[in-house]
Amino acid sequence: MTKRILISGASIAGPALAYWLARYGHEVTVVERAPELRRGGQAIDFRGDVHRTVLEKMGILNEIRNHETGNGPLHMIDAEGRDLVTLPASFTGGDVEILRGDLARILYDRTRDSANYAFGDSIASLTDLGDAVAVTFESGRSSVYDLVVGADGLHSNVRRLAFGPETQFVKHSGYHVAVFEAPNRLHLDRDALLYSEPNRGLALYPIAGGTSVNVMCVFKADGATVDHRDTDAQKQLIADRFHGMAWHTQPILADLWNAPYFYHDSISTVRMPTWTSGRVALLGDAGYGATCGGTGAGLAIVCAYVLAGELATNPAHQAAFTTYEQETKKLTRACQRAAAGAGPFFAPKNIHHRTLLYKTLTKGPMLNLLNKLTTKATTAITLKNYPTPTHPTLTTF
Repeated sequence: MTKRILISGASIAGPALAYWLARYGHEVTVVERAPELRRGGQAIDFRGDVHRTVLEKMGILNEIRNHETGNGPLHMIDAEGRDLVTLPASFTGGDVEILRGDLARILYDRTRDSANYAFGDSIASLTDLGDAVAVTFESGRSSVYDLVVGADGLHSNVRRLAFGPETQFVKHSGYHVAVFEAPNRLHLDRDALLYSEPNRGLALYPIAGGTSVNVMCVFKADGATVDHRDTDAQKQLIADRFHGMAWHTQPILADLWNAPYFYHDSISTVRMPTWTSGRVALLGDAGYGATCGGTGAGLAIVCAYVLAGELATNPAHQAAFTTYEQETKKLTRACQRAAAGAGPFFAPKNIHHRTLLYKTLTKGPMLNLLNKLTTKATTAITLKNYPTPTHPTLTTF
């Protein structure tokens, strides 16, 4: 039975779900607050059989490989640039790594002819009518949908409207992260660098064929709060927290103010007892995400496959929502546990202790164990084979 389904969010989770829902014959609308697709962004990786299987089912694995970053190992260095520890590319980049903006473009291109995208708008209110959901938008228009899915990230608007204030569900780790694009002033080729001082760390990852780098800044929050939409205040916070840091930090930070891409947020996890209510469901970071840790995009892609598959299997959305939660619960918890160490990894309290730990983990048989640990969380689900979609996407490659 065809349903009218509204998805909030056009980053990764939303278009991934739109891909499957449209192929199952549903009428899909994706609303996105931003005026257009967001370019750039940090590198995201896919690892393990579960990720690979879903990407192959979507027919996008080869295209992702065509856009992969090709980054090499990550070198932990001291203030003079000397290697302390080298982590293999498989640890930091998984089986395949791609910039978030490139993946968003791939997913959008695969769904733009089969789903309706409304950029520059957002949901203002949701009213459960029992047999439908009445939605009003910030633009002033209104409509009625059979189901609404919040795929709108850590600061989900849909979660706030349908479940309650953000403070009930978003749990801060005590660290912040910022990522911005800058010129490749150190002429890095493929390898990435991480320089840390107590409670703050700065990493450089080559992008755009080596013409630019993504700069990642991680630091202990120590009570810092800033509006997640106030870009100027966020940049000033980064400048203040990294002031006086050694190595090449200061000239690199000078590029912060004119960066073509900038992102900042607390490193947090979303903890919810349930991520469905009535005719509303949450997907990805909105329901069970973690800001930083390398598993968020893969988790969203897999869970989109499950949610769409359950809606195709169960005529009643209540049964589909219940099974969606049951099928993904173990996976979401495992990925959140894996992400918990991101802050201390980049910005440890004791640099020497971290160095000793990773020197041990990168030796001999321990390296195989390290690689297994990085993929264990992403495979904590047994994928079902859902009904074969009968409506192929209109865009072909």
